[in-house]
Amino acid sequence: MATIKEIQDYTKAQSGFVPKSCWIAHVKEICGLSPKTAHNRKEINVRQNPYPIEKIDAIKDALRYYKMI
Repeated sequence: MATIKEIQDYTKAQSGFVPKSCWIAHVKEICGLSPKTAHNRKEINVRQNPYPIEKIDAIKDALRYYKMI
């Protein structure tokens, strides 16, 4: 399983932007994976920074590249 840093590096190289770790966690959750819960998260069911719709495909491509989905 790839780390957040590896996913960010791959996405930057392929799409030209670095996704926030919370975006990656949100996409993992949507894809059926169970990401770890951040230690500083205040509310478990509320996302402060949901992923931007236009960047979901790039994040999913990185997850596919690392065979996570």
